[in-house]
Amino acid sequence: MKPMKWRLYIGGRLLILVIISMTTILALGGCRVLRPVPIPIANQHIPADLVDDTSPPIVFGSRRPILDGLGWCVGIPDKVLLWDRRISNHRISEDTVLVMADYLEQNNLTHVKVRANQYAPLDDLKRLRKNTTVAWPWRYTLGLVSVAGEAILPGRVFGGDHFNPFTQTIHLYSDVPAIALHEGGHAKDFSRRKYQGSYAAAYLFVPIWHETIASRDAFSFLEERGEQKRVEEANRILYPAYGTYLGSGFGSFAPGASVPIYYGSVLAGHLNGRILSRDQERRGSNFGVR
Repeated sequence: MKPMKWRLYIGGRLLILVIISMTTILALGGCRVLRPVPIPIANQHIPADLVDDTSPPIVFGSRRPILDGLGWCVGIPDKVLLWDRRISNHRISEDTVLVMADYLEQNNLTHVKVRANQYAPLDDLKRLRKNTTVAWPWRYTLGLVSVAGEAILPGRVFGGDHFNPFTQTIHLYSDVPAIALHEGGHAKDFSRRKYQGSYAAAYLFVPIWHETIASRDAFSFLEERGEQKRVEEANRILYPAYGTYLGSGFGSFAPGASVPIYYGSVLAGHLNGRILSRDQERRGSNFGVR
């Protein structure tokens, strides 16, 4: 069999497997992979220099209609992928900010900075220097690369909500509370790690581990507050987002079929999240772990 035909054959088979998996999800009524599991905060490693920072913990970028409009357009593929117009909309509402502020306070994340659609690489460079919980070899290698990347490819245009463990900074460009809490989960997860630089490096190879922990904590926070509507929203957003990581991971083992595997995983996430939301809505406030 010729190489091209062989790749198409393998890709077709894998696509069939993805379809079968989605059908299984439908038959089972949803899978609670991201069950609510809180991240413990009994032992946190927090940099004193960042705790002593007197500047506001949540800061906003100035309105730049043309720049933010361009960023909104650049973010269209992500809006379609997660099927939500608030993704990379570059307008963070008070609702998302209040949820984020409450999360930071309840989890003792006084050292974390939240930049809501703000571009401040020089300040991030200062935070990189002060973040002594990350060993200096990591700070001045991967840490410098991360800050440089944020400076060269500004989120004000290219979006991409994320947590930078080297500067202890959450960057938000989407007006979705579930995404904000997920990034907060990363910050909380890193705060309990003694070797945060090594943990950050591990993310480059096994991100699914970090992503699972952060999403489970976000669900735990919402369920503890009894916010059923937000939990249902998180199902619709975090499950397909989780599918992007699963799809990328599985796709790396079959490069010839990576595209159908990736999008099939995202679609499976959408289906799973909506099935869970429908089930939780039917059961009312009783939405415990399956």
